Parts: sequence; C-alpha cells; structure tokens
Amino acid sequence: MWRRLHRAVLDELGSQGLIDWSQTVIDAASVRARKGIFDRAEPGRPRQSRLEDPCAVRPRRIPVSMGDSAANINDVEALKPLVKAIPAVRSRRGPRRRKPDKLHADKAYDTAELRKWVRARSIGVRIAREGIESSERLGRHCWVIERTISWLTGYHRLNIRYDRKATHFLSFLTLAAALTCYKKLAKSETRDMVLGGNVLHMSLRCAL
Repeated sequence: MWRRLHRAVLDELGSQGLIDWSQTVIDAASVRARKGIFDRAEPGRPRQSRLEDPCAVRPRRIPVSMGDSAANINDVEALKPLVKAIPAVRSRRGPRRRKPDKLHADKAYDTAELRKWVRARSIGVRIAREGIESSERLGRHCWVIERTISWLTGYHRLNIRYDRKATHFLSFLTLAAALTCYKKLAKSETRDMVLGGNVLHMSLRCAL
C-alpha cells in the first residue's frame, strides 16, 4: 500500500515536471537495530540495518527507490536491486520514465561489472574510481543524497530499527519517502499559489 502511495505522489510530481531525471545519486546509511531484534538463529547478522536510497537529486532531491539490507552486505550488491526498483513515473510530456541520464555513486560501488551493467541499461556512469577521484569532487554530488537520507531518518520510527522482519521496516521507509515527496509537492503548489497571487495583485494594480 505504501509503495502504491509513493508511486502516486511520484506520478503527480512527474506530471508537473518536478522530477529532473538528468542525474540520480545512490548511497547507503546504517541504522542501529534494537537489542534482541536479530537473535542467535542468524549467525553473523550484525545489530544494524542498512538503508539504501537512490534518489532523483535535481532539482528537489526526491527519493525514488529505497531498500533495506543487513549492515554486513557489501554496497555493490545493493545497486542493481535499487536501480531495478525505480518505478515508471509519469512525465509532463511523453511516456513514463524510470531511467536517469546519469548515475552517481561513491567508491564503494566501484567495480567493472557494475559499470558495465549500468551502461547496458543506457545510463551514464558516474561512479567514483578508487585512487583516482578526489573526495572534494565527489562531495558536490553526494551531499545531496546524504541530506535526503537525513530527512528520512529524521522520522523517529526510522532512527532505530524495531522490526524483526525486513518487510516491516521497508514499509515504514517507503511511507517516509512518500511523505517526503508529498512535502515537496505541497511546497511547490504553495509557491505557485503565492506567485499566482502576486501576478494577480500586480495585474489589478495596473488595471487601477
């Protein structure tokens, strides 16, 4: 249900041209799990859960796909499911869209196999290369996704993982993404109303 709600809000944003598909950034953050969530039946399972969140970053840093995994899972394994999970979003003109022009990621995703896979999907690759790309250059893009993740984890229910089942935690994460997108939509509509009111006021003054 939350996935359908998130997609509905994305469709509204897309129909108004508020999603810029020129680039997408992917990153992950660890969320501490409450003691006792992962029992001894899961050997090697850390007491953390990782939140992965690629998001269409321009112009409004809108989360378009989310995921959840154990903290001991390599970041490389999360990229493909997240890209595949990006929904087909309505556009202002033309067919629905689900592929960004470029994909930015940090050095944790730097593998030749991933680069080849992303290019095969007709997506430009902007994955930082180990020992080549400087952290300053990468920070110009990564701060955007880090800010978006901070918005999501700003919801108290996502600060600490209380759910044993991953589907439950992912449901709350998807709901948080839907609320974040809705706030962007409401803010845009409010601004349009203010601008429309200013134009009307100026027109009335000119008429008088």
